[in-house]
Amino acid sequence: MVKAHFIINPASRDFRCGKAWPGIKKRLIERGFDVVEHMTERIGHGAELSHLIRTEIEASGEAPSLVVAVGGDGIVHEVASGLRGSNIPLGQIPFGSGNDCCITHGIPRNNLKAALDILVEGVDRRCGAWRLEGVAAPTLDGYPSPPSNAWDGEAKHDGRTVRWVFLESDAGITSAISRAKLRRAKWIKGPKKYTYLGVTTIPFWPRRKVEMTLDDGEPTIHDLTMMTVTTGETFGGGYRVVPNMYPTRKDGSIVLAYRLSRLQMLSLMGPVKKGKHVGKWGIEQMDVNRVTLRPVDKDGKPSDVPVGHSTFIQADGEPLLQLPATLEWHQDQIIFRGATDVSWA
Repeated sequence: MVKAHFIINPASRDFRCGKAWPGIKKRLIERGFDVVEHMTERIGHGAELSHLIRTEIEASGEAPSLVVAVGGDGIVHEVASGLRGSNIPLGQIPFGSGNDCCITHGIPRNNLKAALDILVEGVDRRCGAWRLEGVAAPTLDGYPSPPSNAWDGEAKHDGRTVRWVFLESDAGITSAISRAKLRRAKWIKGPKKYTYLGVTTIPFWPRRKVEMTLDDGEPTIHDLTMMTVTTGETFGGGYRVVPNMYPTRKDGSIVLAYRLSRLQMLSLMGPVKKGKHVGKWGIEQMDVNRVTLRPVDKDGKPSDVPVGHSTFIQADGEPLLQLPATLEWHQDQIIFRGATDVSWA
């Protein structure tokens, strides 16, 4: 039998993942897996579990066994965080809302048998990730302020927190919408939640200026609407936010939107879905490996501490941090088991 650790987020897809797990486990055993299951109990628990599994495997001297995230992109982020830098491959059984990591790695999102086939027969690829360092956002409506974790490494600046991004990071109106989900529209499920939050957040979102430095260039100040980096093309369940980005790429890529009107913000989802937004309304895309962002105070001066309206920045869909912040692209951070054939390999 093939021994594998499965880290399950029972709350994924509105708690349907936990209910479905016994049936999934039965099929895994039928496929020849020696299933070691770990059920998460709180935010961040998946990273704790995967780091512990990694420590035990490395101490035993055994060949790296497969660790599988069961759920959506959130649990993939946590499990990948604990495994980052190891030789242990990460797989996924999709049971989230967007499952964009599956899109990137060619894992079918609605075909359990095919997803299990990839766990058995898939290809392991060494993939990059973005290192994100910023100021911890405060606790909001029971959602905790992010702690510093040993597996993420030490911050380079005092008073900041590190996270690694294995799917997507963004700042601006998109992160404000995600931040709003922590306290509003909790009764709305699925994609409709984000549509509602977008329509109710955009008209009242205060504009803000941000100082931005790309790689070793000169810092410039912009009226920023949106900044996004990814490891693959898609985010949000298939929206092609950063076209032509892929996880084994030598250089990172960034998409920037400056001072869009509120109508343009509301109209952006259609072009982004098809990856047709770059070049529209002055939206830019360029290769970049380091992005430094600082908030600008009311006197127009960049600040090394949060000032004015908070600009949140996400780590794989969670608005955990705020500016000032730095993003850095690093190759070869995680081994991901995906389909034999993917468009970018």
